[in-house]
Amino acid sequence: MILRAVEDADLIRKARRGDVEAYNLLISRWERRVYNYLLRIVTNREDALDLSQDVFLKAYQNLRKLDDPARFAPWLYRIAHNEAYSLFRKRRPEGETEELHPETLEGAATLGGNAVFPVELTLAVSSALRKLTADQRETVILKIYQGFKFEEIAEIVAAPVSTVKSRLYTALDLLKNELAPVKARGVS
Repeated sequence: MILRAVEDADLIRKARRGDVEAYNLLISRWERRVYNYLLRIVTNREDALDLSQDVFLKAYQNLRKLDDPARFAPWLYRIAHNEAYSLFRKRRPEGETEELHPETLEGAATLGGNAVFPVELTLAVSSALRKLTADQRETVILKIYQGFKFEEIAEIVAAPVSTVKSRLYTALDLLKNELAPVKARGVS
């Protein structure tokens, strides 16, 4: 990851100078991860694809505002987070609370498109994740599925690190309790 960060920083510098090919390479490195993150949040392929395009357009337009190229990933995911929540606000009827609904966490139990968990466990994890609050669910997605550090997650969701840790640990406890019956049935 350190080598990738150095390479990303170099691509960012080139893109800032107008090298479109460098930016295209940067997109190709990040588009699948950003798309998967958005898909897990918005649960609709078309919305996730549209939002991904918006994210990369905004990132390109604001690349000069990125203070530290080494912080590109959290900065990019913050844009994705904002775009997803903006979509929810647009679609939310007045008076409803903001809530994420990942009914389908496609790709949550796959690795490169290949299933790595039994279907029963995949369904159980998806069901358990739906029972978390939106904030807890997003924290789990960013930490477990996307591999961000606590400080990066705090930057993405605009919350203190202590809040992020609290959300994650509470969510993991809830998931552990929710998934315990699955493990007891012999699915590991």
